[in-house]
Amino acid sequence: MNIKLVESLIQVILSLSDEDRFLLEEKLFFDSSEASTRDLILLAQTGGAFNFLENEPDIYSLDDGEPI
Repeated sequence: MNIKLVESLIQVILSLSDEDRFLLEEKLFFDSSEASTRDLILLAQTGGAFNFLENEPDIYSLDDGEPI
């Protein structure tokens, strides 16, 4: 076991910004072969698949029934 290497890595990780640490955690703990939640949100926003909803009438209101 290389204790010096592990300690050095810990120091580097602790010195990272929150954003960089989050990115590192994503890379380490999530399967990178699948799209991330952030990627899916971006795809939904820019892909155009839900553009038809912009032309839908407002058929529901707060007065429609029991609150959920």
